[in-house]
Amino acid sequence: MTRRFLFVLGSARSDGNTELLAREAAAQLPSDVEQHWIDLAALDVPEFEDLRHDSDHLRPTEGPVAELLDATLAATDIVIASPLYWYTVSASTKRYLDYWSGWLRTPGLDFHDTMAGRTLWGVTALAHDEFEVADPLVGTLNHSAAYMRMRFGGVLLGNGSKPGDVRKDTEALARAKTFFAQEAPLARFPYEQEGEEG
Repeated sequence: MTRRFLFVLGSARSDGNTELLAREAAAQLPSDVEQHWIDLAALDVPEFEDLRHDSDHLRPTEGPVAELLDATLAATDIVIASPLYWYTVSASTKRYLDYWSGWLRTPGLDFHDTMAGRTLWGVTALAHDEFEVADPLVGTLNHSAAYMRMRFGGVLLGNGSKPGDVRKDTEALARAKTFFAQEAPLARFPYEQEGEEG
């Protein structure tokens, strides 16, 4: 299958440090790899409504949610590009992941089986030198990938607060050069043992 990267931008600010870092990494992808970029701030995505105990979620046929779903299903690799907001993903990114819950319960979609084996990546900029503060964000993405039986390529971390700051983070820019070239392993929950299916 031809690789198709979906970049989901979850920043409240366009051309922010996270997006700059994501674009730096994306620029290293081979020319035959398709790239699709979606800016969640530019979409009028409604709040997610949890219907799991009331009725089935219907597959959206038009609008921003349908656009997100179609782009997600078409992707072999999904890149969550969210700044670190209060130690985790942004609100718009969380809403996107919440919709995964609905798609799991959409009749005929087989979202779980469709996503299994695909790869989830993360890119984030944070205003800390101690990258450990991003552990909750990394955990959110790793656990989401593990639940879906996806591969997890990890999170590309960069330092930046003011616009353009990440360009000064030479180590992050160096990591971006090879970030998508690595082989992503199947994601695992921390309590899973090697060889355990979970």
